[in-house]
Amino acid sequence: MTNEELWKLTLHDIEIELSPANFATWFAQTAILDQLNGKIMVGTPSAFVKEWLENKYLKLVLKHLRTHAPEVRSIEFSILSQSMLPPSKTPPPKPHEEQMDFRELYVDKDTNLNPRYTFDTFIVGRFNEIAHAAALAVTEKPGLAYNPLYIYGGVGLGKTHLLQSIGNQTRALFPAKRVYYVSTERFANDIMFAIRTPSEKEAIKEKYRSFDLLILDDVQFIANRTASQEEMFHIFNAMSEASKQIVFSSDRAPKSIINLDDRLRSRFEGGMMADVVEPDYETRLAILQAKTAGKEEYRPAADILEYIASVIQTNIRELEGALNTIVANSKIRRRPLSAEEVKEILSKNTKPRKSLSAQHIIKSVAQFYDVPERFLFEKTRRKEVVRPRQIAMYLLREDFSGSYPYIGQKFGGRDHTTAIHAYLKISNDLKKDERLREEMKTIRSHLYEDDKS
Repeated sequence: MTNEELWKLTLHDIEIELSPANFATWFAQTAILDQLNGKIMVGTPSAFVKEWLENKYLKLVLKHLRTHAPEVRSIEFSILSQSMLPPSKTPPPKPHEEQMDFRELYVDKDTNLNPRYTFDTFIVGRFNEIAHAAALAVTEKPGLAYNPLYIYGGVGLGKTHLLQSIGNQTRALFPAKRVYYVSTERFANDIMFAIRTPSEKEAIKEKYRSFDLLILDDVQFIANRTASQEEMFHIFNAMSEASKQIVFSSDRAPKSIINLDDRLRSRFEGGMMADVVEPDYETRLAILQAKTAGKEEYRPAADILEYIASVIQTNIRELEGALNTIVANSKIRRRPLSAEEVKEILSKNTKPRKSLSAQHIIKSVAQFYDVPERFLFEKTRRKEVVRPRQIAMYLLREDFSGSYPYIGQKFGGRDHTTAIHAYLKISNDLKKDERLREEMKTIRSHLYEDDKS
């Protein structure tokens, strides 16, 4: 396998796990330069990308490289000069090809918008119709309708597509308006750079306040970042006073973001909030049918599409990834695949719903509430510990089917009646506490999503 083939397969796997924006930002114009004695050298377009890949995505890249080349033991990232950057070997896709192109390289440098993401290519179903309607309304009257717009839901459900569609349509309808899309991680990094570089501080602040439409993706990443929250609050106020539009996305409702400043939470909740849930079978099938429209030569048969829609149940990104894999295999073999071949391929390439363990439940709850895991086992009645402990006990009973004596023993040898009390307490609170229901939904989404560690 050549370096190019290995990297293409690796990027295909990585793209399934990341948002389109993050994939485009960090993996565009990267390439394997060399591999020797189990060490892979990956070239990057800049020092910033190199540092980010080393700090954030090293394990992810290594995991997927080993899937296709088990002998790989380590990765080293290096910076390429402009003349050495790998050229794009695939021209911008034609309209009938663009759904099957997995590389998100065609991003406007001034706006960070990808022209592929439009309302025309967005599939609307019961799971996202409110968010879609609100997004359309924003493009018709930016700054006046639903300001801010806050869209939230689990990973891979199309939030980024919807946000980028808002940006692209606003530019089409109002060419004079300045539009900017950015991940919240990148926004926070800009703010930290401004703090560390006083000469750039005002310029960076003014940059964000100058946009007529500012779109911030994955705003949950601002939790625990006090300086970034402070600056976002001031930017929000300045833009709002000038009737400029702000759009946010997150994997959870504002009230479920731990360590979020109350002033900022209030601003998020002060506009229109719309959630995106998991698509039903009919919508998943409609998405697959739309993705294969006009691709008759290698289009999977109707029963194959139905099978894919039934197997991939929670994540649109994974759904598209599975379809891409089937179509790619069909092209390689130059014939349609049989049902048995499709089942075999999906069993190897799609990740099954994670089997829960007691330790994983406890760890996930502790991480969500930002509590050291060991605190949950200690004999303490502090409110910030008791609540997460009760929720962990509830999940061990409800999702893990643990016995009450087992749960009690798991938490420092407590009596089984403590586990019973915790289960009943959380069960009753869920009936009347909307915030707790949102928190439980988010915790479960993290519990069952694929292990990225």
